[in-house]
Amino acid sequence: MYFVTVSQIKEHFKLEVLTPDIDYKNRKITECDVNRPALQLAGFFDYFDPTRLQIIGKVEHTYLEKVSQEERAQKIRRLMSYKEIPCIVICREEIEAFPEMLECAKENGIPIFKTDLPTTSFLAEANRWLHVELAPRISMHGVLVDIYGEGILITGESGIGKSETALELVRRGHRLVADDAVEIKRVSASTLLGSAPEVIRHFIEVRGIGIVDIKQIFGVGSVKEMKNIDLVIKLELWDQNKQYDRLGLTNEYTDILGIKVVTNAIPVRPGRNIAIICETAAINFRQKKMGYNAAEALNNRVMSNLQKNNFN
Repeated sequence: MYFVTVSQIKEHFKLEVLTPDIDYKNRKITECDVNRPALQLAGFFDYFDPTRLQIIGKVEHTYLEKVSQEERAQKIRRLMSYKEIPCIVICREEIEAFPEMLECAKENGIPIFKTDLPTTSFLAEANRWLHVELAPRISMHGVLVDIYGEGILITGESGIGKSETALELVRRGHRLVADDAVEIKRVSASTLLGSAPEVIRHFIEVRGIGIVDIKQIFGVGSVKEMKNIDLVIKLELWDQNKQYDRLGLTNEYTDILGIKVVTNAIPVRPGRNIAIICETAAINFRQKKMGYNAAEALNNRVMSNLQKNNFN
């Protein structure tokens, strides 16, 4: 199970600590969804998940403000009786924490923080950040390169030329994300985010030369921290007995964490410029996303000519 600490979220969003006496550094958040406990404060606790980050906004604060002090203390005490709550964040600059809430926080050891951000903005940013940090992940052997804005994952057997292809692509103005090991996170039902392990970030291993620091040689514009994976290019040794796709009317896919990614199998043989082929594959894939398919256009043209000839 993946987790982030309350300390991480406090540092990332620069939250103000309202309960300095409560130790929050080792508290963990394991749920990527967040919760606004408006229904819970109203007394409805069915399906309440106390392990989520709890956010108090203007709606919740105004509701508590309008009830009597005794009832407010009772509602806050019931909510904060769930000691599994990792922390509570109060949003908006004008909202202050109720004394009853600070008292219950000390009793139950639940830290409370404050942010000046509007509730909706903080909720959206926290939700997005937690989905990335807590996403299911896998490490794959390959190279990830940003080519014309498309995230291209180059795979293949060791020694087939993945790193050399990436080096040529960087020299041609594209950006390296990861070499050798690519950490992939599934951040949504249709999005895969790739990055490099921190220890080998920006480095490439080129056989015969050794380790090359891409950022130092080609500058900061030649690297990128992370990138969505849009297309997989699988390099494989040329097999004269294998039938390779020459039209591109049908797509092959690679399953990564349950998401099917379009895959192009590129045969490698002497004389083929793999870097240019990767560039062309990226542009062609981008054209398809924009609604133009060259293979279908050619097929339609051929069928149209055949119909004309048959008619004549």
